[in-house]
Amino acid sequence: MNKKLIIVSLFTFAAITVKAAIMPVDTGKTAAPAADPPLVFSGSVDTYYKADFSGHSNIPTSFANENNSISIGMIDLALKKKVGKAAFVGELSFGPRSDQSIPTSGYHIQNLYVSYDVTDKFNLTAGYMATFVGYEVISPVGNFNYSTSYLFTNGPFQNAGFKATYAFSDKVSLMAGIFNNKWNYYSSLNSGNTANGDVSTFGAQLTVTPVKGWTAYVNLVTGSYSGTEFDLTTAYQITNAFKLGLNAATFSAPNNGGGFEGVALYPQIAVSPIVTFGLRGEYFKVKDNGGNVKAITVTSNIKAGPLTIIPEVRFDTKSSDFGASFTDSNGMAATHASQFVLAAVYGF
Repeated sequence: MNKKLIIVSLFTFAAITVKAAIMPVDTGKTAAPAADPPLVFSGSVDTYYKADFSGHSNIPTSFANENNSISIGMIDLALKKKVGKAAFVGELSFGPRSDQSIPTSGYHIQNLYVSYDVTDKFNLTAGYMATFVGYEVISPVGNFNYSTSYLFTNGPFQNAGFKATYAFSDKVSLMAGIFNNKWNYYSSLNSGNTANGDVSTFGAQLTVTPVKGWTAYVNLVTGSYSGTEFDLTTAYQITNAFKLGLNAATFSAPNNGGGFEGVALYPQIAVSPIVTFGLRGEYFKVKDNGGNVKAITVTSNIKAGPLTIIPEVRFDTKSSDFGASFTDSNGMAATHASQFVLAAVYGF
């Protein structure tokens, strides 16, 4: 009898002890609120050496324009934070690459916008945003090639406005928005009979992910002042080593002012965990008999942690009526141009 009483007493004591350990202690004080998520800080720094084989700067695409020089690109600093359903992104940049990508001198702003998740599927965003059009981006850390395509150079860099995005599923989403009448400016500009500018450009993006590793974006941006561009951007990680990208676009300038059309293909193959080789083949045509240019860019990415070394060779061939001028080593007009670039990009 005494043994049974002792065993029951031990079990009762153990149960009370466990319950006391699990139950929070009432100290009479209100629990501290959960801390906000941290401010996320990221960015990149880049520098490069470029040499045109003719001794003259020839290829007129964006950035890395200085010839036979060790030069700087830009420092890019991005801040973002999300608390609950509300978030913001602010991105500043400094340097020659920054100056060429922001027509509003002295602002140094690449992105400045706020967003709100109305539901898990529906998001609203307003402010000054990197464009949704095209395969390549301004920050070199987001590109495989260091030099840029003609499609990138001639398309929008930023769009300021308001957009709504709805995810129908994890495979399909749709964005639609209204934007300022002028690409790349944080505010609208005077246009025609509109004294103070207007928000008259419409933009939309359909995103489709048919299978794992393959995403396609069908983009439209159109306005009576900005013109109309249709753009297809897609990338497919076919195997762990092989990736294939594609960008195709056609642009019609307002008031029958011409435009452009072109296509670029981006095959890439990883030969080791730290070395990847890629090719960009592009055909670009200016409408209304403005000529065309064909460009082949061979690039390698060599990874050393957050640092990427990018050796690159590029060959461009243009028709005689293409607007940009190429010169040979004697300074005479030419239809061919080629260059070598060695760049270093550090992402953080």
